[in-house]
Formats: sequence, C-alpha cells, structure tokens
Amino acid sequence: MLTNTLLLSNQLPTLQYSSTPERFDETWEAPLATLLGLGRAAGADFIEYFLEHRNHISCLAEDDSITSISPSLATGAGVRVFRGKADCYVSTNDLSFSGLKAALEKGLSILGLQLPAPSSFIPEINLELLRDYATKRGKDGWLPLCSSIREMGEVLLDGTATLNKKASHVQSRRASYFRDWQEVLVAASDGTFARDIRLTQSVGFNILCADGANRTSIGARDGNTSDANFLRTWDYQQAAEQIAESAGKMLYADYVESGTYPIIMANHFGGVIFHEACGHLLETTQIERNTTPFADKKGEKIAHESLTAWDEGRAENAFGTIDMDDEGMPGQRTLLIEKGVLKNFLADRTGSVRTGHPRTGSGRRQNYTFAAASRMRNTYIDSGEYTNEDLFASVDKGIYCKKMGGGSVGATGQFNFSVDEAYLIENGKLTKPLKGAILIGEAKEIMNKISMCSQDLELAPGFCGSVSGSIYTTVGQPHIKVDSITVGGR
Repeated sequence: MLTNTLLLSNQLPTLQYSSTPERFDETWEAPLATLLGLGRAAGADFIEYFLEHRNHISCLAEDDSITSISPSLATGAGVRVFRGKADCYVSTNDLSFSGLKAALEKGLSILGLQLPAPSSFIPEINLELLRDYATKRGKDGWLPLCSSIREMGEVLLDGTATLNKKASHVQSRRASYFRDWQEVLVAASDGTFARDIRLTQSVGFNILCADGANRTSIGARDGNTSDANFLRTWDYQQAAEQIAESAGKMLYADYVESGTYPIIMANHFGGVIFHEACGHLLETTQIERNTTPFADKKGEKIAHESLTAWDEGRAENAFGTIDMDDEGMPGQRTLLIEKGVLKNFLADRTGSVRTGHPRTGSGRRQNYTFAAASRMRNTYIDSGEYTNEDLFASVDKGIYCKKMGGGSVGATGQFNFSVDEAYLIENGKLTKPLKGAILIGEAKEIMNKISMCSQDLELAPGFCGSVSGSIYTTVGQPHIKVDSITVGGR
C-alpha cells in the first residue's frame, strides 16, 4: 500500500539512515521503503530489492594432500524494476543509500523512466513487519558452529586414506567439501519485507582405478542444509567403502551392448533424469521461451498413471529446502504431476506475470548479481505401490542403472545420461556388471514409459544451472521401471 508523506524528491540527498551494515534487520526498513516509493513515483509498476551477505569456503584433498582452500566473501544488492510485462535488473556491491538509489535510477532509465521532479512527493511503501525466518528458527548462530578449516582437512584426508585402503588399482583419489552461508533480505513495493539465513554444505569423493586397459571412475556426494555439524557427523568411512566396492565391480565389467531395453533405475540420484528431462520443462521460464512441449497441457495426461511428482521446499535438511524463496515468498509444496496428469508449473514473479500461472515460491537465484527465475527446489517422483521385487520380476532381460553419472539435456527435453554403475538383468535377477551405458530419450516419451514405482523414495543433493545461475537442488525417486529406452554402448 502507498501513503503520501511530506518527503519531496529534492530532500533525498539530505536523508541520513543508520542501517546496520553487518546484519539485515529492521533498520533497513526506512531506507528501502523510501527507495521503493521513489521507484513508484517514477512510474514503475513494481520494484524489488534483494540484499545479500555471503561467506563461502571450499577445501580439496587430492590423494594425501590438501591442495586447495578457497574462501570468499561477498556483499551486494540487486534491484528489479517492472513496467507492464517488461522488467530489468541492476546489481551493485554498494549498499549505501546513494548506491542503492543509483542502481534504482539505472534500472528505471533502462525501462524509459526517470526520477520524479524535485518538487514531487515521494510515497512511502508500507512494508510488513520484518518476517525474520533466521531469528525465528535460531539460524543467527550457525556460522560460528561450522567446522573449522582444520576439521575440513582432517575429514577429507581421512576419507582419501580410507579409499586407498578399501579399493584396488587406485590411480587417483579426490575429496572435496564446501560450506556456503548466506544472509538475504527482500523488500518489495507490494509490502514484502523478509529475511533469512541459509547454510548449505556438501562433501564428496571421487576415485579413478585402472588395471591395464580396464579403467573406471566412480564418485558420490552428500549434502545438507541447516545443520552446522553436518561434516562432523558425516560417515566418511561408509561413503569410502561404498565407492570402493562400486569401483571394484566396474573395473572389470563388460561393456553394455547397444539396443533398446527395459531398465530399472535406482532411487536416490536416479531422480536426476526427471529433474533434467521433465522438471525444467515445467518451469515458467520455458513457457516464456516456447521451449516446453507441456506449455498447454495443464490438466492433461503427460505421463504414465503410475507417476506422481512433487517440487517442494520443506523436506527437512534437504539440499533444496528453503524457508522462503529469493523473492520473499514462503516455501511450499507444489504438486507437479498426479497419476500422470499435469497439475502445476513452477512460477516466480516474472513467470506469473507473463504466463498467468500462480507463483509457487520458486523464485531462486545464485546470488545478488542474478535476477530470480522459476527454479526447482526438492524435485522427486513420489513413492508408488510396488516393491523392488515386483520391478525386477517384471524384467526378462534389461539393465539395472544403480548409479547415474553426468549428461546433457536439449532445450525441449531430449537427453542423454551416462550410467556409472549398471548390471544386466536376466529373468528378474542381476547377473553381471556392465559399463559404458548411456541412456538416450525424450521427456514427453519417457514420462509415459515409467510404468512402475517402488516404495523406497530417497533424495539426493544436486546442483542446477540455468538463467539465474547455479543453485542447490534435490533430486529423488524410488526405484522405477522404464518399459523401454535406447541404451548406447558398444
């Protein structure tokens, strides 16, 4: 809401604000409300400020040495200005009142607007009482509780040593960890005024083994949000043992024979294919670009009736969990597909304005240098009614994809993904390990071939890159059966 004040445009240079520089709190309300009112007085339909403090550190161990420790600090802000359906975004690392005002003025000028005349009244935006998720949920004390650099190094070196003991024919070992702490504040001309702190951590191993012409590379990562003690409680010995076991099986595995097969895909990180091949196509950024085959399919069947899928920001400690998105909207659950029927798209503010789909708390960005866009959070295929035994028993000859690797996805859903660990299925039983498998398909076809979903849903951490940068997401699924898919091999 807007309320006229006695503030005139020519008085702005004389204003003095005492905002707390090291923390985003209520002291930021007055300057931001004034700047938002200034933008409205200039003719903008909507203005949003996003402020950020960031403290990031990463650590890398290679074989038996720490080879890199990389800390970084960042502070900055971005302002987004809307005029009709057009918008622009300007960022700055100057959080003074004059710096934030200069960024606003630049954004206004890009849209053909200018600051009001000196004698113009500036309406002040009535911001809500600060919605402070950080203080409410005890997040302000997280950063000092995180693992020290010494602890990081000790865990990673102990992990690579365990890899060396458990695996054979080791050529190289790597372990990496990062901790990303972020404080954000969002203030917008619709009255939004919200603060949050996020703490994201990830740790993983990678091992390369070789024996003559036989080679294999296996890796795995774990991740967490909201637990300052994550690295201290992470079971690096179990993780190293699992990777070493997989490497031993894949080192001498036969290469898969190319063809079309039914496959069973494992739970956990197996959900990366749904994320890449379908999830992105349900973001309103894809509708705006006309690059999704599902744009006009809401309410229609786009997948097998066994498939139900969600995107949400509420799962405890999951990598994509957020109390609020980067536009200040509280986290929520969004039903994407229910028994094969498309129910919802993922929409940020811009996507909602331009496509008409309601906002879903999905406006996310890498940092203050990016405008928010519709992005996934924790995205997964839900549990089904079958057991794993049911899935395997239904396959006479096929492939079990236990561990997925990297891949690529085209603009409209064409994909190919490597499989790091695979096994031949014969008469419902696993018979021998296979390597070199590449899954090839198209989203609108593969979704109708996921005919069975097991009951063992598990989530896995991931990283997602798109128009608003790289963000933390979760993928997941139970074991699923795909009736047929093209498998590249030899």
